[in-house]
Amino acid sequence: MEQTFSGALGAARASGRAPIISEIKARSPKEGDLLRGRDPAALASTMESAGAACISVVTEPEHFGGGLDLLRAVTSAVRVPVLRKDFVRSEKDIYETVRAGASCLLLIAALLDEPLLAELRACARCEGLETLVEVHNEDELRRVPALEPDLIGINNRDILRLELDDGTISNTLELIRLAPPGTRVISESAISTADEVRSVLEAGAFGVLVGTSILKAEDTAQAVRTLVAALG
Repeated sequence: MEQTFSGALGAARASGRAPIISEIKARSPKEGDLLRGRDPAALASTMESAGAACISVVTEPEHFGGGLDLLRAVTSAVRVPVLRKDFVRSEKDIYETVRAGASCLLLIAALLDEPLLAELRACARCEGLETLVEVHNEDELRRVPALEPDLIGINNRDILRLELDDGTISNTLELIRLAPPGTRVISESAISTADEVRSVLEAGAFGVLVGTSILKAEDTAQAVRTLVAALG
């Protein structure tokens, strides 16, 4: 049986490695072109070889330059589980995600009312997908655990502002204290150093999603290795 997304993160931590989710994102509204002509499938393979426990792929086309072709290219290139990040709003998105080979799907609490969030969570489970339900503030965090998501993501930036704000890990450090015991929290965005990775993991995070800082690094493999070794 293939390893689940959450299982891969847990296995990384158990082996002494920081459970890093390294992201493939074509561009961002804040940073512009992030691939800089590089092949995303080869880049994902490099991240995997450097020790990333999982890979995230941003498929939103208008603002982030993604698409399902990008997701399929990455899932075909790596063996580790892959997360699809997009503004998911329908069951159709879930079926497309499964066909593209992803293991986990992002659902954003700020974009979905509670009934739809619950419906999409249930549909994903039926299709064999794990879910990462993303929150950004205390109100969102308080309504999400009842849905029993596989993972709860705390975004250090505001996705409603297309992550143009300058977030910090303080959002994770503040909100994680309010999460119910046993919640598997992923700290997302605004993370670039081993010290920041160590801080959120020591605060109780289950994993850390790092995107832009790795993509902007001159040496992708070394950037991933540095973060993976944060607990060493």
